[in-house]
Amino acid sequence: MVATSLVPAPAGSTTAAGRVRANGPVLHPRLVAVVTTVSCAVHLWVAVSGHHGVWLGVLMVALAAVCLPCTGHIWRHCRLGALHQVTVAAVAMAALHAVLLLGGGAGHVHGGAPPSAAAADPGGTQLLLVIALELASALLAATLVARLRRLPGPPAPTLTGVRRG
Repeated sequence: MVATSLVPAPAGSTTAAGRVRANGPVLHPRLVAVVTTVSCAVHLWVAVSGHHGVWLGVLMVALAAVCLPCTGHIWRHCRLGALHQVTVAAVAMAALHAVLLLGGGAGHVHGGAPPSAAAADPGGTQLLLVIALELASALLAATLVARLRRLPGPPAPTLTGVRRG
């Protein structure tokens, strides 16, 4: 079976490096990590371009710094905590960008156009692309969490510690 298969690898199989592979998907976590890394890179590029002022640039760098370590955890270990953090951050960013697109941002309208024409200008197009990227990241992370929950293994305890079965 190819290492990048969407089908979970058999338990005990080995990777090309000779490490024993855990039972679980391989391509899906890598795809989540790559899309999240691209999103971080876009935010860093926009922050460095200087079109949004210093405080927004610092905020974008800080947000990318929060998300970037999660990509490593997802790539290497497929950690649920990192997947949850990426999902929540991506949905929050998509919502924030949607507010900015609709003209609800305090003094932040791309291209200087009125809010009703924000989607028609190039800045609106860029915001739509960023929203699509964020939603793709959230969707990929959320579907990976769902896939990991379906994998065979010991039953997960509930919040109260009592297992239902």
